[in-house]
Amino acid sequence: MPVAVVANPKGGVGKSTLATNLAGYFAARDHAVMLGDTDRQQSSREWLALRPETAKPIRTWEINADHIAKPPKGTTHVVLDTPAGLHGWRLADLVKMSGYVIVPLQPSMFDILATQTFLRKLADEKPVRHGEVKLGVVGMRVDMRTRAAEQLQRFVQGLEVPILGYLRDTQNYVQLAAHGLTLWDVAPSRVAKDVEQWSGILEWLGESPPQASVADTSAAA
Repeated sequence: MPVAVVANPKGGVGKSTLATNLAGYFAARDHAVMLGDTDRQQSSREWLALRPETAKPIRTWEINADHIAKPPKGTTHVVLDTPAGLHGWRLADLVKMSGYVIVPLQPSMFDILATQTFLRKLADEKPVRHGEVKLGVVGMRVDMRTRAAEQLQRFVQGLEVPILGYLRDTQNYVQLAAHGLTLWDVAPSRVAKDVEQWSGILEWLGESPPQASVADTSAAA
């Protein structure tokens, strides 16, 4: 059962955006996906409450940062959204139960510096060192024309961690989230550029090339 953990010690870097859209992709592929939210703010869980009944189902279960319970039987895919400040034994426990750890990173020097230390800690975790868990970085809210984006690219190139892709700064994610939806819940023509940017992430996860849903379940975006 694939388990993907989305983690970064800083808040506001796009963890919930990444986690909800990844869960949305699995749901669009008709997988029995569970979205776990270990963040006390419960952003992902609140987002699920907004999700319309007409959308592909994404389920959740009782979970907290101090006790990561196994998902219910029948689950085929798991995505875990995590809190800011994640470290120590909580981080180690999450890494042990995962197959993939995805670290979202914004093109900000403060975010880059904080994430650099976090990535070193992750890389030192035994399952990562032994190749049992894959570790990757995703650039979030990136405008590739800016100097900040160049900074981010230089930083990532200096890491021994693959960069899975860069997701642009767009209102599509914001507007869809307000309706409990993801890129994969609307007509492809409305989010084609954003869907394309997920190719590297999904290929790294061993998934098929991305396609948005042909069914438009909301007036959002």
